[in-house]
Amino acid sequence: MLDIILKNGKIVDGTGNPWFAGNVGIKDGRIVAVGRVDQEAGQIVDVRGQVIAPGFIDGHCHSDLMIIDHPLSEIKLQQGVTTEVVGNCGLAPAPFLKEKAGLLQSYVEPVLGSTTWEWPWETVEQYMAYVGKSNPAENVATYVAHGALRIAVMGFDNRPATSEELNRMKSMLEEGLKAGAIGLSIGLLYAPGSYTSREELAELCTVLSKYDGLLSTHIRGEGNNLLPSIKEVIWIAEKAGISLHVSHLKAAGRRNWGKALEALELIEEARARGMDVTCDVYPYSAGSTSLTTVLPPWTLEGGIDATLARFRDPRLRDRIREELGREQDDWDNLVHSTGWNSVYVSSLQTDANRPLEGRTIAEISEARGQHPVDCVMDLLLEEDGKISIVYFHMSDDDVKQVIAWEKSLIASDSLHCETGKPHPRLYGAFPRIFAKYVREDRVLSLEQAVRKMTSFPVQRFKLGKRGLLVPGYAADVVVFDPETIADLATYEEPRQYPVGISHVIVGGAMALEHGNHTQARNGRWISASHCLHEHHQ
Repeated sequence: MLDIILKNGKIVDGTGNPWFAGNVGIKDGRIVAVGRVDQEAGQIVDVRGQVIAPGFIDGHCHSDLMIIDHPLSEIKLQQGVTTEVVGNCGLAPAPFLKEKAGLLQSYVEPVLGSTTWEWPWETVEQYMAYVGKSNPAENVATYVAHGALRIAVMGFDNRPATSEELNRMKSMLEEGLKAGAIGLSIGLLYAPGSYTSREELAELCTVLSKYDGLLSTHIRGEGNNLLPSIKEVIWIAEKAGISLHVSHLKAAGRRNWGKALEALELIEEARARGMDVTCDVYPYSAGSTSLTTVLPPWTLEGGIDATLARFRDPRLRDRIREELGREQDDWDNLVHSTGWNSVYVSSLQTDANRPLEGRTIAEISEARGQHPVDCVMDLLLEEDGKISIVYFHMSDDDVKQVIAWEKSLIASDSLHCETGKPHPRLYGAFPRIFAKYVREDRVLSLEQAVRKMTSFPVQRFKLGKRGLLVPGYAADVVVFDPETIADLATYEEPRQYPVGISHVIVGGAMALEHGNHTQARNGRWISASHCLHEHHQ
């Protein structure tokens, strides 16, 4: 007797092969039969020609704290997502040292959200155990985040690590990898990651080669410095002898549009030399991040309190205004190339400023009768540095190019949900691929799109036996109508669930039934499969 049979489906099995008609049988959290299924089952669901596919894997998101505060994960399940990979861009809530907890919290808050409770972990392993205890409705895997390592060992100091500090970071990284983290994530756009030389990173990454861990990277510059930044991370991975994954590959800023193709060519050249390099992409031409990332890097030294103190010094204010007003060689001044009307405020902390959510910096500064840079500094002072933004700085053609590329996988890069106007990718990224890039623009076939969300991310992140509809694999499954699946979330009204997804199964339990959450919380912590066969040198 099986637990569930999904019958009369179009099976898109995750390999990229053409769909075929058939049934899927599930028992004890595993897929036991695909195609013809003759047994009886406790629950038989006639899916009437809808697609049956493996559950989608969000290989790059920032739900590290959201998964604890909102363990039902309805925002992701409604999109067919059954597994999330957190700890990206060098940003994670672990590891940390008690005396530097405040530094790390203020660092991650604009991206991961704030918590009203004290973090009861210090190591990556303790964080993982805590997430497991919160009983999430979806599966979770994590990286060790470089920003967290550097803050724990060096705070926000803008200098090279001493050999003793580097050894401490190495041992914390090793601790996380042993606990089951899939690799190391670096965020070279964000201080203190941005203070690290490529040589220091290559040395730290030698730990990854012992565990077959992946280096995932938010590169130093996605605008004018896109190509040198890609070359830098390829150099690091090559030097350390490890696999590389470039996060949310894009060409930001109007004058860089068209460069996405050159970036992909650099990756292809590295692959031709025998390097294992891939990337992910989200299906939107706007990004989302913290407002502080538009500032000159020197303003962020010492953490957020030091940054805010600089805004109170009239001379430094003049310098910031002057630097943001022109092109820069050694960092990406995206505001200069795209303008303040491309920077849209998505979340503010204070009740007084909340009406400004959903407006651009250009509009807010005009209403306040201020220079946009002064407006930004004052807003950050009023909001204690915690402002999230949506940033319109990409071309649709570039996005299409990266999505179409065979070696890119799909991810949301979604931030936390405690904001007024989150980026619509939080609610719509995966259905949008089918609505826009499969049906409308015909950039991908249905089968290619499913592969980029299932078996490919599993292979890339070493998530074990899932991501394919194959007997013996985890029963993480999504059922959707390929003609109607679509995102409804917009920049103006982002908090809208998609349509066209009827059933989602996580670990063999029905989590979404006829579009409604069953309250099942059957997710689990996924340790990278390198943990199952550790080989120490």
